[in-house]
Amino acid sequence: MGRANAAYYATRDPFADFTTAPELSQAFGEILGLWATIVWQSTGCPDPVMLAEAGPGRGTLMADALRAIDRAAPDFAAALRVQLVETSQRLRGIQEKKLSGLTRSLLHWHDTLSDIPTGPMILLANEFLDALPIRQFVHRGAGWMERFVKAGAFRECPADPPMRGGRASDAGEGEVVEICEPALAFAGELGQRLRVQGGAALFIDYGPENSANGESLQALRDGDPADPLANPGIADLTAHVDFSAIADAARAAGALVHGPVTQGRFLTRLGLMHRTIALARTQPPRQASALMQTAQRLTEPDQMGQLFKVLAVCHPGLPIPPGFEA
Repeated sequence: MGRANAAYYATRDPFADFTTAPELSQAFGEILGLWATIVWQSTGCPDPVMLAEAGPGRGTLMADALRAIDRAAPDFAAALRVQLVETSQRLRGIQEKKLSGLTRSLLHWHDTLSDIPTGPMILLANEFLDALPIRQFVHRGAGWMERFVKAGAFRECPADPPMRGGRASDAGEGEVVEICEPALAFAGELGQRLRVQGGAALFIDYGPENSANGESLQALRDGDPADPLANPGIADLTAHVDFSAIADAARAAGALVHGPVTQGRFLTRLGLMHRTIALARTQPPRQASALMQTAQRLTEPDQMGQLFKVLAVCHPGLPIPPGFEA
């Protein structure tokens, strides 16, 4: 999955195969920009502060966030330094075109989280974790087998039991357990950084609230499901995010974790519908109706509102961030 997705993002336009929330609604990015503003204020308004995004795609989320920050909090806009974690040179070029002129900060790109300069940081990550490579383990009899891909088909080799939270996973005969080691490493490194240097991070992705067995690897090509083993590097590969495991990794590093909460609840609490109504009032009826339908798609339980979850990772001294109140 790792090599295939690296080739995919390096050579293809992912938004021909799937559409993310920032591409659907400008209000989504604006809401996250205002969330970052409140978090920055709760940290004591550090200057400078790193405003980072992991997996920034076309730069749409960051562009909308920066516009909202510039309007609502000029002091924050002056203090922030934009940091983008992006390995694709092709996407970096698209992001530069989108973001140039929207910030007083120079744009900085990094291959990894550890490359971001030291200092307080607010990180946004929408549909970032689901694209990281997973390992699949299958419970067979009294032991475990790990799946590998060879000649376009799965092969199984004996393996040690997959670990969750320091414990061997429980599974019935034939059940699949997925482990995303890069996501756990990212959460651990992030938690340690936030504990020491201050700040917060927001993850928005899809998956169950609690760890669950089962196979979730899927591929999308031209908006339709595809065979994940066919034509490596042509389709987008994703898997459900194990939010419980991510939270445990961040907590083990000393960070405070809030959530996950459903995307619908989070966006509604932060005023997505109110902002969308305000935008709709400035548009002709057909465009206004489309805006409202998009907001419903992001928040309704039978669409993206329930499947997608939101998780915050924070410095231990920060108050509960917006959207996570009891």
